[in-house]
Amino acid sequence: MNNNLLNIFRFIILLTIQILIFNNINLFGYINPYPYLLFILLFPVNGNKSVLLLSSFAIGLLLDLFLNSGGVHATASLVLAFVRPSLFKFSFGLSYEYQTVKIADKLSPERITFLFLAIMIHHFILFSLEYSRFSLIGDVLLKTLSTTLFTLLFCMLIIYLIKPSKR
Repeated sequence: MNNNLLNIFRFIILLTIQILIFNNINLFGYINPYPYLLFILLFPVNGNKSVLLLSSFAIGLLLDLFLNSGGVHATASLVLAFVRPSLFKFSFGLSYEYQTVKIADKLSPERITFLFLAIMIHHFILFSLEYSRFSLIGDVLLKTLSTTLFTLLFCMLIIYLIKPSKR
């Protein structure tokens, strides 16, 4: 039950700070961080997959409602939640199969790889749907890469700030 309360709290907090703070950051006119992805990425490995898919869709849909963005966040979040097990297996190998992975423990190369790939996939889908023209693929790739790096920086900073200290 404690884990469910933590996930509900994480859902509410990340959605709130995304809407109130991070949507107002606009670096160079087109780079916005999206740390609400941490809800999907920090969801327990052995957690209920249906709950993850539904809550990922819900956080994306609520963000779309506040941003009036037509469902692009819901789609990108749902796809990220769906491919998350494959990303775990690619990044962590056997550690994932034994379910000993915790993203918030410490930032190792495997964790950074997982975060980078997950954020990159989410952003590519998000901006592909947002631009919705194949002729703008250069803009999609540039915005995907720049926003991925900016979001990765914020996500690593948030994980470092909230990780429990081991004394």
